[in-house]
Amino acid sequence: MLELNKSGTDRSEPGRLPAQGAGPDARPADGSPGTGAAAAPERVPLRPYLIVGAILCGLYFLYSYLQYARFGSPSWDLGIFEQEVRAYANFQAPIVDIKGPGYLILGDHFSPIVALLAPLYWIWPSAEALLFAQAAFFALGAVIVGRTTQQLLGGRSGLCATVAYGLSWGIQEAVKSDFHEIAFAVPLLALVCRALLLKRWTAAVLWSLPLVLVKEDLGATVAVVGFLLFVYGRRLQGALLAAFGVAAFVVTLVVLIPAASSAGTYDYWQKIEKNGEQDVSMLDSVLGVLNSSVKIEMLVFLIGITAFMALRSPLTLLIVPTLGWRLLSQDSNHWGMVWHYSAILMPVLFLAMADGVRRSRDSHRPWLASYAKAAVPVAVAIAVAMTQHLPLRDLLRPETYRTDDARIQAARAALDAIPVGSRVETDITLMAHLTSDRTVYWIGGAPGTAPDIVAINMDFGWARPIQDPVAYAQQLHPEARYRLKQRSGSFVVMERTTPEPETAEGRDARG
Repeated sequence: MLELNKSGTDRSEPGRLPAQGAGPDARPADGSPGTGAAAAPERVPLRPYLIVGAILCGLYFLYSYLQYARFGSPSWDLGIFEQEVRAYANFQAPIVDIKGPGYLILGDHFSPIVALLAPLYWIWPSAEALLFAQAAFFALGAVIVGRTTQQLLGGRSGLCATVAYGLSWGIQEAVKSDFHEIAFAVPLLALVCRALLLKRWTAAVLWSLPLVLVKEDLGATVAVVGFLLFVYGRRLQGALLAAFGVAAFVVTLVVLIPAASSAGTYDYWQKIEKNGEQDVSMLDSVLGVLNSSVKIEMLVFLIGITAFMALRSPLTLLIVPTLGWRLLSQDSNHWGMVWHYSAILMPVLFLAMADGVRRSRDSHRPWLASYAKAAVPVAVAIAVAMTQHLPLRDLLRPETYRTDDARIQAARAALDAIPVGSRVETDITLMAHLTSDRTVYWIGGAPGTAPDIVAINMDFGWARPIQDPVAYAQQLHPEARYRLKQRSGSFVVMERTTPEPETAEGRDARG
């Protein structure tokens, strides 16, 4: 990661390449790498990227919708985020009962930017709206990555980068993981990197600021943006932005989240400090950052998807904060290539690849200059080859489109048996299908509430098989009695037969 740009401001017209010296490999007078493109400014059309972006958006949403329609949500997160967005849409505090009755979600992760989805939810009050929004954000990232790459490298490199990014494993695994707040960070980080590469320093600052509202750890990423600005020669802007990022990171973790949390702490420190019930020192966490083949594999594939050209760009420093907490974590879910954790790294890495190719085209090492010419097509080949083992491959399988098999019909019958407006305790299978018009609790996570309905999937994968679902419901809520209301396949719906227990609030109101 050498030869940082030292100064300068891009004053070229929108959609045109920055002016350069003569020759395809000319190096600017300030010593920064040339773009390797023709000297004459080249118009970068928007339409092809919008078309490819629309196709990618359609593929992402189709996969998400089919997974949702087949009751295949992999976690409770989609239900959690729908409860949060639903609260914002109703101008209420973001209470997420799935995490616990009356749980304020800002005490878990600090993601107030999710409130921006409220207008979409007014139009489309469903978990599907969140899935569509995420698909659109990911596709927007592809448009930004591709168009910026063409501005830097010319030719057809932009469309190749769009495809490579769009099919990257980080994005595909995030699509499979349902909706997460990091969807907002993907296009924002793409815009930050674009601004840095085109030397639009003020734009880089402005696009960085909203990142602190996406998730609590991104303040550290903003600080790295400030560091890069400082090194590029924008010392005041860089220092101020770095200070803002550090301050936002500290204040969010130490003040805002604990203030919103009923426990008064940031719970996720335990991901670093504890391995199960065993305490882990910070030194042991640091020494163990590469103690797993899963971590090493993830790192190799992170850089490998860019044909390793991202290593030639200082932009790669932007992935360090996210990788840092993931490698320090004792939770193996954070280490590998699954879930959504790598999605925000994809726009950074692919634009770092474009920058790395630009820097390498006029390298004094002939082998590197030659390899740079092939790096973008190589990245496309890697992305296409890996897709045969990634989620979007399922779109080529006929069984993916079958949404009327016996299991799905049984799940729909269970949904029909749950009255709108009722309070429901359930597992992941039905959860995201209920959160738009019912109050939903996580099974076993709402003691003392005596919900109207307990609905479970007997095949959910319980630690101990449930032999008698009614007895199980009454075990969860000894203050109430339940009876079997409906059973279809593995889905069981039980309703409360006793009056709802009087709450403390109700007794207080009665005086």
